[in-house]
Amino acid sequence: MQCANSPCKLKKDVALGRLTAELALPIELADLRESGHLHESGSFNVALLIPMCGPAGIWAPSCISSAQVAAAELNRTNGIQGRRVQLIMIDAAIEAGEPIEEIINELIELGAIDAIVGMHLSAVRQRLSKVVRQRIPYIYTPLYEGGETTPGLFAIGETPQEQLGPAMAMLQQAFRPRKWALIGNDYVWPRSSHSFAKTCLKQMNVDLAMECYVPFGLPSMTGLVDRLEASGADAVLVSLVGQDAVNFNRVFGRRGLHKSILRLSCALEENGLMACGEGNLERLFSVSSYFGSISTDANACFKERYYAMHGEIGPALNALGQSTYEGLHYLSVLLRDFGDIWRGRSTQDGLPVIHESGRSFERNGKKERPSIYLARADGVQFCDFKLL
Repeated sequence: MQCANSPCKLKKDVALGRLTAELALPIELADLRESGHLHESGSFNVALLIPMCGPAGIWAPSCISSAQVAAAELNRTNGIQGRRVQLIMIDAAIEAGEPIEEIINELIELGAIDAIVGMHLSAVRQRLSKVVRQRIPYIYTPLYEGGETTPGLFAIGETPQEQLGPAMAMLQQAFRPRKWALIGNDYVWPRSSHSFAKTCLKQMNVDLAMECYVPFGLPSMTGLVDRLEASGADAVLVSLVGQDAVNFNRVFGRRGLHKSILRLSCALEENGLMACGEGNLERLFSVSSYFGSISTDANACFKERYYAMHGEIGPALNALGQSTYEGLHYLSVLLRDFGDIWRGRSTQDGLPVIHESGRSFERNGKKERPSIYLARADGVQFCDFKLL
């Protein structure tokens, strides 16, 4: 699942350079509708569902840029099913004005999209899974709570059992916190993840000091941080999304609470890290299957391709962005190697889809699963990667 030509030989690959970057330019849904060609395209149209507003909107630039690299790579060969890949950007934020399930149902009925690659919240995935109904393949790319069994929907991100459990165990062994707090936005991923976290705490014979869920876009994090400080927790699992996590960490840092409470996040990536500010990141840890600065052969290859297209000033590489790159390649190989079999299969079947990725993989029984790392924030970057 790593670079097929490792060591990577793309330093002089003009097809991925800036001169041909326009070949992978995504279009927005509004432009597609305005063109009047909703069902007349000869391209393989992929709906790229990403949050473009609200707290999770901070992830959008990295997701779009990474998906562009994958589209360019596919188009320089044979596209998907012999057709040029065209990305159609659609706002999948919870706060988006038009219901995403209505948009997708309309586009599928019109024959305007051939597949979905979604990097969005699990709450949106649950709504869409009832609409797509195996009519087109749906690749869901980020980390998630696990348990997805919908036919025709393939969740390729890591789950709490793979990611959260081992990270909590390592931090518990290293720092011996007596009490943990669990804080998150009020939707399925934090609640499911925290349910698993409570099982882990019970197994480790560690107390739960606080559990709290807040709405998206909470105007002030002061009250939440007040509650955390008063709880007596020595560690906190932060399952807040995007800008909400940023705002929480800023208030936390200004209070100097890192002196008494360590932080763990499963979804804080490089954009969020920079937005938090260097002074607000002490004793903050993140766990993920991908970090932009991690030194692996797979990431070296991906970074070379990414910077060949976008240059050094491209959006920050991170796990959520990389997942859209991987999702497009997963989609291509799924359709190439499994034909229409995908309609009756799901995530739980573990189809052996061998695809390009910026992540490294290791065999777990009969399946290959991504390697998971615990990292520490250092300034505005991650370091001290520990393989879990």
